[in-house]
Amino acid sequence: MNAETVVRALGRNLAEGLFPADRQLIPNLNDIYELELAFYENLVLSDVELVRNAAYFAQVGNHYTHHFRMCAGESLKLPDHSSSRLKSFFEKNIFRTGYATHGLFPYRGKFHPQMIKGLMNVMGLKPGNKVLDPMMGSGTVLVEASLMGIESVGIDASPFCRFMSQTKLDVLTMSLTRAKGALTHVEDVFAYFQKKVGKPLPSSKHPRGHSSENAMNVMEETAEYCAKKDPRSLTDMDRDTLHTYHFLLLAYLDSAGYAERSARKNPFDLFRAILERYLFVAEKIQKAITDLEMIPAPAAVREGDARALSLEDNTIDGILFSPPYSFAIDYLANDSFHLNFMGIDSNALRERMIGLRGRNLSEKYRYYQEDMGRVLSECSRVLRPGCFCTIIVGTNSNQLGKVFGVSPDQVQGLHEILIDMGSGFGFKPVKTMNRPIIGISNTMRREYILILQKQS
Repeated sequence: MNAETVVRALGRNLAEGLFPADRQLIPNLNDIYELELAFYENLVLSDVELVRNAAYFAQVGNHYTHHFRMCAGESLKLPDHSSSRLKSFFEKNIFRTGYATHGLFPYRGKFHPQMIKGLMNVMGLKPGNKVLDPMMGSGTVLVEASLMGIESVGIDASPFCRFMSQTKLDVLTMSLTRAKGALTHVEDVFAYFQKKVGKPLPSSKHPRGHSSENAMNVMEETAEYCAKKDPRSLTDMDRDTLHTYHFLLLAYLDSAGYAERSARKNPFDLFRAILERYLFVAEKIQKAITDLEMIPAPAAVREGDARALSLEDNTIDGILFSPPYSFAIDYLANDSFHLNFMGIDSNALRERMIGLRGRNLSEKYRYYQEDMGRVLSECSRVLRPGCFCTIIVGTNSNQLGKVFGVSPDQVQGLHEILIDMGSGFGFKPVKTMNRPIIGISNTMRREYILILQKQS
């Protein structure tokens, strides 16, 4: 054994072997896929672009990156009754997920925003380009794209996802004056929404009847006169009214949903704590946007069907999305409280949701494959030749093994199925990465990042 060689090798830092000496990685970067994305960002972006849009670097030369400056400081403000485990999670993940408006509303299955930013960089997307998320969920791709100066289009079958995503985007630039005023009269605001939207039923596990015939009646009743206008014709006061109402409504739905899942805190205390957190988040990102002289890019939020995109051929510069993991997660069951409050028929919506339609697991799996084929066909149609489509998907082999009566090891992974499907629509796989999933390890342990290129 050459002890000197061992000591010399162990004395080296991995990052120093991969990156120039003037690059400093973001704190708490500890997964292999994160190091891979940092490696590719360094290859794809110039120094100026790294400072402006890199996801995994804190410093380039003498300049701190926008991502570091945007996230640094106090982490997400949580209510006093929050567990030490939850507080620790957000402190450790301040650069991954606890920044911008991503902390508004706890939507299950949400992307890691930092990963989305890194992927858009690796896909070569830059200001002036347009990115599409055909299954936008809580709008993570749109918020990140907007902050990076990249135009975006988001589509989702769920009206609640459209509402949530639009509100997160509006909070980047809306006036907070009236929302702050609402906090000083929080008891009146809470009573108003209890009357207009309804009261939560603690520990309720069953969907209730519809409270409204039309979702927009609930979401925009107070600001109805604004909602009926062409958004381009709204005055500053109209827009302020609409944005403030949506901001407060999202906070109320967040608190009411929590109150139904847990009886530990009364609904009013929850609403006040969540409204304080929302205002903290909004003020922090708006200050960063001002200090860094960022101009958020426009984002179009639409309700629609990923199997029949309302977009022209060859008009999109990049596609980034995470389809449902077959039937692994029932998104409507998770959202039933909010959908009921908004007067949306969950059963009718279920028939339009990929991964949820079907009478049994075998039928759901067959429909899932058919639907994903149509989604990939549409993605190929709207994407410009040579551009990239990135899909993030886990594979629920344990569940699928039970459906087919075989060992999970004998089940073809969803990521492999999607790669095979993509080849039939002109997509060539150029990179596959994987990352661990925390929290649902009984269902799946890893998800895969597939980067496909549309052939010319």
